[in-house]
Amino acid sequence: MNKKISTQFNQKEIECQAAAFRQLLDHLRKRTDVQNIELMNLAGFCRNCLSGWYQDAAKEKDIPLSKEEARAIIYGMPYSEWKKNYQTEN
Repeated sequence: MNKKISTQFNQKEIECQAAAFRQLLDHLRKRTDVQNIELMNLAGFCRNCLSGWYQDAAKEKDIPLSKEEARAIIYGMPYSEWKKNYQTEN
């Protein structure tokens, strides 16, 4: 495969991955009834894990992003607000 085709494929793959990630975030934002502890017990990860992974990816690209900023991206609002409105378990 030549370099041009390989680059195009990689870009399309990245776009597909990004679309799937956006759908996952949308789904989790709508399913506020699902607690993080339930996600951890069932899937081995939660919204906070996603925010940590997002922050790690930003750091690899030299993009400054605080823990709070990463959580707001994942939760769709400040974490403190989500926790106050939707967290039922401590």
